[in-house]
Amino acid sequence: MDEAQVFKNITVLSLEQATVLPYLTLRLAEDGANVIRMEHPIYGDPNRRVGDDVLKEDRMFSYYLSINAGKKALTLDIGTPEGQEILKKLILKLKVDIFATNQLPRNYPKLGIEYEMLKKIKEDIIWLGMTGFGPQSNEAAYDPVLQARGGLMELTGEKGGSPQVMGIPLPDMGASEHGYGLLMKALYKRAVTGQGSRIDLSMFESTVSWLTQAITHTATFKKKVSRRGNTHEFFSPVSVYQTKDGYVYIAVGNDKQWETMTKIPGFESLYKKEYERNAGRIADVDNLNNAINAITKNFSTNQLIEIFNKATIAISKVNTIEEVVEDPLVKPNLIRSKDPKTGLEITIAPPPINNAYLKSIDRMMSFPPRFGEHNEEIYGGLLGYSAAQLKEFKEKNII
Repeated sequence: MDEAQVFKNITVLSLEQATVLPYLTLRLAEDGANVIRMEHPIYGDPNRRVGDDVLKEDRMFSYYLSINAGKKALTLDIGTPEGQEILKKLILKLKVDIFATNQLPRNYPKLGIEYEMLKKIKEDIIWLGMTGFGPQSNEAAYDPVLQARGGLMELTGEKGGSPQVMGIPLPDMGASEHGYGLLMKALYKRAVTGQGSRIDLSMFESTVSWLTQAITHTATFKKKVSRRGNTHEFFSPVSVYQTKDGYVYIAVGNDKQWETMTKIPGFESLYKKEYERNAGRIADVDNLNNAINAITKNFSTNQLIEIFNKATIAISKVNTIEEVVEDPLVKPNLIRSKDPKTGLEITIAPPPINNAYLKSIDRMMSFPPRFGEHNEEIYGGLLGYSAAQLKEFKEKNII
């Protein structure tokens, strides 16, 4: 099979809102899967109204646009008997491979979306429930709350300063990536055994799993691990340093690299016997960083990058997002999506790998769908409901 077509016949029906699940289904859409997002016909996804009203159109705000390209959109109230009957038909007619939701677990039974209920409709269905704290909990869970409870804020910010949220929503996107991996495992299991799967993914457990060094050193060695600003808990020198015209981040990963750094013209004064080993540098990290900063201020950013690259010591300019977009390793892989209605073309962050499917479509994905945009196509065309029936469903707020 052509690599670009591997996911061509995989259909994902996702009762999704906010960020964590829409980002996961975006990743699946970027693989070429047929992703259909499902929303309540009145309330919809609240994130449709977050950000800037760039299209001057309700429920199509900028925050929603960034993670919903390549999908189709249905509205359906599955809390009604009629809606649940339509859901059953959707699962069968669409031949749904993956059903996903980030609803609170207490809503599963009344919405008819529990795994055992859907398994009766389609035996080999792969079911994914994304929750804040697991299927036994109905606590509300937004990304910053998970950063706070999961320890990420304790590790983020200046030394001695207040806890800070990260610049990206790692609990959301980290759980999405974990969900992606679990779905790949479930698809492989089904291919080998013919069996479906139930996946319960806790965003909190996902968040805590990133605390590798922090948990081992805290729980085993009773070491206090907390925020350190731009420095590193275990390596030095690793920090942001000022230049004549900006800032660079320098990361010395071992003692050999440190020895090399002290032989760079202008940096010789950094040599001290006690700095030969990483432990000695960590012990005096503040004084060492001040000494390095006093030297780097004498160089331009480009000069330092050229010097340190020649020495094979990791360095980077601290880029703005505008500069990241123009990076030669990023720019060719950016995804585009053009609105057929207004002509607006948006740029979307690339996935971790520029896969065969994206190459086959020249990285141009369909525009993020409008609210209920594909109701007529799927309910009328695929399920065979008449125009009169669809009108009645709409009047009853079923779709």
